[in-house]
Amino acid sequence: MDEIWGNEYVYIAARYSVVILCIIVFLTVFELVTKYKNWEEIKRGNLSVAMATGGKILGISNVFRQSILQNDSLLTMIGWGVYGFVFLIIGYFIFEFMTPAFKIDEEIQKDNRAVGFLSMMISIGLSFVIGSGIS
Repeated sequence: MDEIWGNEYVYIAARYSVVILCIIVFLTVFELVTKYKNWEEIKRGNLSVAMATGGKILGISNVFRQSILQNDSLLTMIGWGVYGFVFLIIGYFIFEFMTPAFKIDEEIQKDNRAVGFLSMMISIGLSFVIGSGIS
């Protein structure tokens, strides 16, 4: 078994598969947290939802990138990825809290591209901060 896991190609495929599964799970959690249905809105052409969702995907991927660079174990990588995701979702709630004049979800659902872009940038920016702390 060590020979299989020692093969870099197998290990890359394993990390890739795990990250894809985690992204699907994390996007499902985001779907439950938001008041709109991401994929229905994207299908309708809502660019704001697409930007916000894309930012979440890039943010999660960036956290996992840092985790892969810093850790050898798949379990450690997953642990840091989950930890980073928790911070990303906390960032989402802080963003909502810091804008009492309007509701982030409602504006994104209305295709307010400024809010969608800002949401995307917050997810990406926070992922760099979170990723820099991964050891």
